[in-house]
Amino acid sequence: MAEDLWRTWPVGSRAMVRRRLPTGDSHLFTDVVGDLLAVDDDGVLLRTRRHGDVRVPGSEIAIGKLVPRPRR
Repeated sequence: MAEDLWRTWPVGSRAMVRRRLPTGDSHLFTDVVGDLLAVDDDGVLLRTRRHGDVRVPGSEIAIGKLVPRPRR
């Protein structure tokens, strides 16, 4: 399925994942951007600048894409 495209992302690449938040939260989604440390059937593990390592379960991934590294 197209929404499971994240399963094909190579570890080491940079990605943005739009994560569904729990019902009742003040927002519906939040974005997580970082380097992919792991991709498996359960979701992705991203190393972010702000929050360190963040695990996003596949069931919470609304959409995502690979993104370029920031310019320095």
